[in-house]
Amino acid sequence: MGEHLFRMGFRDEAAGHFHKALKLRPDYPEARENFYRVANWLVERWHFLMLNDHGRNRKYQQAIQKAVQSGCNTVLDIGTGTGILSMCAKKAGAAEVYACELSKTMYELACEVLTANGMDGRINILHIKSLEMEVPKDIPHRVSLVVTETVDAGLFGEGIIESLIHAWHHLLLPPQRGENEFQEQSATGRVIPAGATVFGMAVESLEIRRHHRLCVSDVGSLSVAAAGELRSPVSCSSEPDESMEPYTTERLSRLPGGYKALTEPFTALNIDFNNVQELEGLSSRPVQRIHLPITQEGEVDALAVWFQLHLDEESSLSTGPQEDTCWEQAIYPVHSTKGFVLKPKDELIVEVSCRDAYLRLCSVAVQRDGREIRLDKRLDSQDSGPPVSNPNPEAELCTALAGLQTDQNQTKDFSMLECAEMALMNNHDYHQSFCTALGKLISQLKVRSRNGERASDVQSDSSDLLYVLDVSEGFSLLSLIAASHGHVKAYSSVEKSKQQEVLKRLARSNNIPEQHLEFWLNHMEDEQGMLKRPSREKLWSAIILDCVETCGLIRQKLMEKASLARCLLEDGGRIFPEKIVVHGMLVESDTLLLESAVQGQEPTLGFSIAPFINQFTVPVHVFLDFSTLECRHLSESVELFVLDLMDANANYTNREVKVLATAAGRITAVPFWYNINLDPEISVSTLSHNSHWKQAAAVLQEPLEVQAGDWVRLAVKLHKSTISISAHIENDGRPMEQ
Repeated sequence: MGEHLFRMGFRDEAAGHFHKALKLRPDYPEARENFYRVANWLVERWHFLMLNDHGRNRKYQQAIQKAVQSGCNTVLDIGTGTGILSMCAKKAGAAEVYACELSKTMYELACEVLTANGMDGRINILHIKSLEMEVPKDIPHRVSLVVTETVDAGLFGEGIIESLIHAWHHLLLPPQRGENEFQEQSATGRVIPAGATVFGMAVESLEIRRHHRLCVSDVGSLSVAAAGELRSPVSCSSEPDESMEPYTTERLSRLPGGYKALTEPFTALNIDFNNVQELEGLSSRPVQRIHLPITQEGEVDALAVWFQLHLDEESSLSTGPQEDTCWEQAIYPVHSTKGFVLKPKDELIVEVSCRDAYLRLCSVAVQRDGREIRLDKRLDSQDSGPPVSNPNPEAELCTALAGLQTDQNQTKDFSMLECAEMALMNNHDYHQSFCTALGKLISQLKVRSRNGERASDVQSDSSDLLYVLDVSEGFSLLSLIAASHGHVKAYSSVEKSKQQEVLKRLARSNNIPEQHLEFWLNHMEDEQGMLKRPSREKLWSAIILDCVETCGLIRQKLMEKASLARCLLEDGGRIFPEKIVVHGMLVESDTLLLESAVQGQEPTLGFSIAPFINQFTVPVHVFLDFSTLECRHLSESVELFVLDLMDANANYTNREVKVLATAAGRITAVPFWYNINLDPEISVSTLSHNSHWKQAAAVLQEPLEVQAGDWVRLAVKLHKSTISISAHIENDGRPMEQ
């Protein structure tokens, strides 16, 4: 039942079933793994970070206490989460406290927290969206204080503007009037936070660039010049576009490869949450153009945005990149600079707007030598290949202006790739490794075919083509790379029609016969039956499996797919990859602990919250950038596990590995990654700097103290593609078989 609901998109309901099953049978692996799958969706990891952020918690508590003591006796907490702000209000002496929470999981969690803290009868919590609340249906009268933290990295993305407009009209007492107007203090309403100031700066970052636009001219054996414009689904313009997200998020301090600030920070917006007219006028504000002097030479890849949240007149929180905070920054990628290098004395022109209650920042132009060069037009309409910087600034300017003239009335047609798919497209080493490994196999099979019983010319007989199936998830060029070796009929699992058109264009431009590329899912009535013979008479020469999820975990049911794929291979055929070798390392990382569970034995602001939210702790942390993780390495990297996709007899489900501690410390986690062996000589690593994959880490239930020279025994288990790791210190010091 739960798994069916999860697939249908009912994550809250699915979690309820999985959680109940886990409580009934804590040792039941399926229940545990299903619950872990949905736990990250239901109680997002930032809840743990926020509750561990003692500075943030204290500032909110102090602001609420001041407001209540100044006369705000009736309080509504919008988006209560764990209920912590509601409890702060009640503890401060508020006579009436109401709270609302839309997520069923978080609502039920908050009810448990309130009961445990003796406040279940003193705080009225509702499972409802604040926009649906009315007086007196849901609360008996208007309140004097609304507290909320329904903000995301882009400030407005959680709907705070709409929520506060509704609150001012329907749930809050009128705001305090001007100093000269008489009004009783008790009859006024106010909001915590009182307002915010938004800041931004232009940055250069290869990591951001490679996730949002094409940076290479060749992929494996293919030229991708004919691909057309490819971009990520994160794109911002002053006009709303429902198909695009205006921003993504990154923690700049942990960005692999770092970043270069091309401008000084600038103020993009100020907003007063206690002024309903200002809130209502936000979406109709005229687009603001800001000229930013360039301070360092570089290519603008994004605008990075953060904000200062003003809780009241005296206290504020910053989400800036230099702050030690639980917040990420909003990233507005720039797609169309085409390698255009900005230089000191240039000015970057940024447009700021809030047309649909989303904060939108767009890098639209560069002012150079008195001329304006548009960045939201293609700077070279004839060149769809990779960007190349022009060493001659005058020629660069002329090219840009010419591009503006010729492309002014053209509607850009582009294909959208997910951010991870774009990073994969830009991973040259990955595709070159597959190209070489596929080429070796195809050459061997061609030789075998020529030396076979048939005397016909195999090059002219289409029935003797080698058949290759690529069942990669999402967009993949591996089928085309296979077909480029000649004498191959390749089947792609790319499903989206626009992406299929990209592959067809690339096939034509790389002289791959049209009949040598087909789309496998177009032949399938049911995607579940994807792995079957290409025809009654034929078997596959190669099947390419997608083995590792972008988040750093083994794909579900991988070994089952490999077992079926082996039955569909011709003699001498191969699964790619043939093996996956899991590597890991012992580390001490407080960061991983803070992101995994509420830490410490002390109550949070005096409230018992940890025992309840920590039920949603998951033992494996995903989407990890190991290269920038704040941690101490306590061992060398070691081989943890091997999955053999070509030889079922070589596989196992449990392994014990003995690891030498090279430094003293507390082992808090074991980050792990994969060497994906395409054949005995060729492999790709999910840890490489240009990988589209992230890493994962098994976080230990309790940190383990070690000294340099200690031997640590890791028990590594694989159950249905899920890896679990536990650790203890080896006492006898004797060698252990691995």
